[in-house]
Formats: sequence, C-alpha cells, structure tokens
Amino acid sequence: MTEEGETSAPRRFARAREHIAFVRALVQRQPKTFAIAVGGAFVYALCTVASAIVIRWVIDNVIVPRFRDGDVATSTLVAGCTLIIGVGVLRAASVVVRRSFAGITQWRIAESLTNDVIDRLVTQPATWHQRQSDGRLVARGGVDVDTTVGVMAPIPFATGTVLLIVVAGVWLVLTDLVLGLVAVAVFPVLMVLNVVYQKMVDRHFDAAQQALGDFSGAVHESFEGVQLVKAYGAEERETKRLTEIASRIRDARVRAVYVRGTFEALLEVIPSATNIGIVVLGAHRIDGGHLTIGELSSFIFMFTVLVFPLRLIGYALSELPHSGAGYRRVQGTIDDPLEPDPAAAVVVAPSGAAVVLEQVTYRFADATGPTIEDASATIPEGTVTAFVGATGAGKTTLVELMSGLVGPTTGRIALADGERAIVFQEAFLFGGTVRDNVQVGLPMNDDEVWEALRLAAADQFVRELPDRLDTVVGERGVTLSGGQRQRVALARALARHPRLLFLDDTTSALDPATELQVLDNLRTALGESTVVMVASRPSTIALADDVLFVQQGRITAHGAHDDLLRDVPAYREIVEAFETDRSAPFDASGAHAAGGGT
Repeated sequence: MTEEGETSAPRRFARAREHIAFVRALVQRQPKTFAIAVGGAFVYALCTVASAIVIRWVIDNVIVPRFRDGDVATSTLVAGCTLIIGVGVLRAASVVVRRSFAGITQWRIAESLTNDVIDRLVTQPATWHQRQSDGRLVARGGVDVDTTVGVMAPIPFATGTVLLIVVAGVWLVLTDLVLGLVAVAVFPVLMVLNVVYQKMVDRHFDAAQQALGDFSGAVHESFEGVQLVKAYGAEERETKRLTEIASRIRDARVRAVYVRGTFEALLEVIPSATNIGIVVLGAHRIDGGHLTIGELSSFIFMFTVLVFPLRLIGYALSELPHSGAGYRRVQGTIDDPLEPDPAAAVVVAPSGAAVVLEQVTYRFADATGPTIEDASATIPEGTVTAFVGATGAGKTTLVELMSGLVGPTTGRIALADGERAIVFQEAFLFGGTVRDNVQVGLPMNDDEVWEALRLAAADQFVRELPDRLDTVVGERGVTLSGGQRQRVALARALARHPRLLFLDDTTSALDPATELQVLDNLRTALGESTVVMVASRPSTIALADDVLFVQQGRITAHGAHDDLLRDVPAYREIVEAFETDRSAPFDASGAHAAGGGT
C-alpha cells in the first residue's frame, strides 16, 4: 500500500467520526422530535416491504386466478383491497409524520443554534467585536445556520432507508436466493458510489461555504459604506471585488454539481441495467417453476422502490460535508472563549469622586507601544471635565476606558456607583422611529421622550419632521444630518438620567449657539451628575470646571482652562489652533463649513 493510501484511510475514518459527532450534536438539541421523525421513517420502511408482500399475494391470489379460472372469490377480492388500502394509508401517515417532525426538528435546531450565536455575540465585550467582521458575524447566525441544519431533513429518511435495505435484502433473498443475491450484490456498489461521491464533493462544499461567508461579509461591508463608495466613485472597484468573491462560490459549486451529475448518472444506469437482468433471469426462474409471477412482480417492485431511498442516502451524505462546514463556522463562534467584560473590572470610586484613574496603561493588541501610558487623575462628582488634546492623543481611548468599553492593560479604574451613559462622536441610530431611538427599551411616555429631546436641543427639528416622533430615520439615521443624529443620540443618553455621562466630542457637528444651549441644558438637567467630555472647541472647553490635557497617551496637565492657557504653552498652542479652525464661516443652515450638518 502506498504512503498516500496509508494516510488517507485514517483521514477517512477521522472524517466519518467527525460527521457522526456533528449529527449527534445536532440531534441532542431536539432528541424527541428527531426520534418521532425516525419512527415515522421506520414505519414507512416496514410498510414498503409489506407493500411488496401484498402485491405478491394479490397477483398470485386475485389477478392470476381471475385470468386462469375466470372467477375469484369475493372475500379474496375484499381481503386484497383491504390489504392494499390499509398498507397504503399507514404508509402515507408515516410519510406525514416523518416529514412533519423532520421539519420541526430542523428548524428548532436552527432556532437553538441562532440563539446560541446571538447569546455569544451579545455577551462578548466591545473589544472582541472590534476585531471581528460584522458581515461574517451576521453570516454565522444566518447563512451558516441554515446550511448547518440542511442535513437534518434527509437524515430520518436515510435512517429509515438503512432499515429498509436490511429488511428488504433479507426478504429478497428469502423470496428467491438467486435473484436475491443478484439484487443484494448491487447495494454495496451503490453504497460505495455514495461514499466516493461524498469524499469527492466534500472539499468543494467546504470551499463554497467559506467563499459564501466571505461574500456575505464583503456585501455587508460594501452596503454599510455605500455613501463612501459613491463619494469616491468606487462602484467599479466594489463590483470587481464582489464579482471575484462570487466567482469563487460559483466555481466551487459548479465543480460540486459536476461531481453530482456524474454520480447521479451512475445511479440511473446501474439499477436500470440490474432491473433488466432481473426480468430476464426471473423469466427463466418462472419457466423452471422456482418462482411465481407474483413473486417476480413483487421482487421487481421492491428493487425499483429501493433505488430512490439509496439515492437519498447519497443526498444525505452529500449534505453532510456541506452542513458540517457551516456547523464548524457556527460552533467556532459559539465556542470562541468568552473574553472578560472590561466593565466588570471597574471598582466603586470613593465618596466624592466620580472617576479615579490610577496609573492606567492601555495598549492595542497589535500596537508596539502603549496607547495610554500611566494615566492618573481624579474627577470630582457633579463637575464637568473636558479632555483636550491633538488628534490621536488618546482622548477617545480614555473615555472608552472610563466607560468600561475596554479594559486597562495595567492600572485601576474606579467609577461612582449608578447609571452611566456614553455618546459617541459618530452617533449610531437604529433604523426605526425617533421614539424608538430615544427609548431603546425604556418604558417612557411621549412627554418623557419630548423632555429628553428638549434637553438635547432636538425637540424643535423633530417637531418639523413629517411624523414627528413616529418618523422613521432610516438605517443608521441616514435621513438626518450629522448634528441631528448627535442630538438624538444625546437625548437617548439623557433619558436614562445618568449619574455619569461621557461625551466623545458629541457636539462637534453643532453650531456654537446650539452647542451652548445643549451644554446649558446639561448643567440644568443633570444636577449632581458628572459630565466627562472630549472637547475640541474653545467655547466648549471654557464651560468645563476642569480640563485634562492629553499628549501622546499621557495626561500631562490638569487644571482650570484659564490656568492651563496661562501656564502650559503646548495647551495654549493647541487651543489657539482649535480657535483658528473654528473661525471658518458657517453656512446658511448653521452647519460648520468644514464639519457636519446640524
């Protein structure tokens, strides 16, 4: 035996064990309904053999005597009709049971897998999601789950077919040894064809499923960035990129279809040729008195009936690698180790302090140096504190650390106990109504929604929308301007009456007058709450009680805005740069010429 043959046999056994384990894992999710489906398949198998027996009896006891003697007893005729109808009804009922419960099993397993995927996705912290492709995660809970459960529909029938082959094989041999051995000898040939087919098609389905996951992720990414694609005239580039990925799916599936076509052609030729041989040989057996006409007819019926179930085994085997490929991707997401929630590491701050940073260092997994290094600060309760620094200094990362979205590499973070909320510079809105986006699960009446919008200086433009609170804002709030999205997102945070509110340059798309109104409302509405904000507008910075100056991941200065202007040249230089940038004119709508809309 060659080295390749020596290694391929263990590989085949390993793959067979993997498929068995895969099916067992799915069945364990719905064992009762699966057992009922298999029970229906077993009854169908037994009824199929019973049909052949009934056919033999009717031919030998009703049809042949009628042609030979010209008459047949009424009781015999009634008995024959009763047997045919009884077996037929039972066989039909078993089909209904098998198909119904196979479908129930399939989609309940799909529901269970989808729930497991979603549970894992919502449990993983934000740091885990930042490293994933949104499109691939969507595919895991959708396309891959559907692919995984595709094998569950034919498995009960295939299981019943195994019983049918065993019982029918014994019956064929007992009916006539010579014809039975001829017929039974074909079964291993067909089974070998199925195994060979499964082996050949396996890698094509794996490649197709992998390409399908890549394609789903690429399409999701392309649709999410449709405005960017159009703005840069990249439609042709995206078309080529998606076409290339889609072509990999097409090529893999075409190869799989070619293999299937060859396989099915052989499954048509071999049984047909065998049937011809059985008819010829059976005629000689009848002439020799070894077989009756009814026995030969039932024999041919049984062999013909067995061909389709044998093909179904091939279909089930062909679905196994396809479904197994989807299952490995689904299970990979479910089994991905649950990362610790950074928020769980946050401790309660001492009385009077809203935020305490103690020698906090944070670095991204792929970064050569720390993003935040040895940051220490204490923010008193009930104050407004601003983080100021150049782009890339680490302000947003500090806010994410304090809000518990990411955890420090070293050091300790303590926060005041109570409700916390964060509003990002890139405000995310759901595709529902304005009301939905403010409530986000809170039991709020319309008066409370309007109050939250008023505090965020958003009530006026919402009243001018076509359906006011019931206006659908579109995916990611696409129908609103940047400033409008920011204010709705701010209203969502204020509706929770947070004790600690983090604003990541949240008012960057607002004109100065609107920004001043929002900040005044925050001071009035939040009362004893603490506001920590990333600020890049001098007028906003001046409203803060305290300022933390961030340079290259370090908090290098801490104090009042006027004091830092006077004592810290680097701080004064960057604030003056902000002032110069903000001196650009606003357009007629109040939006900054270099920024977003209102």
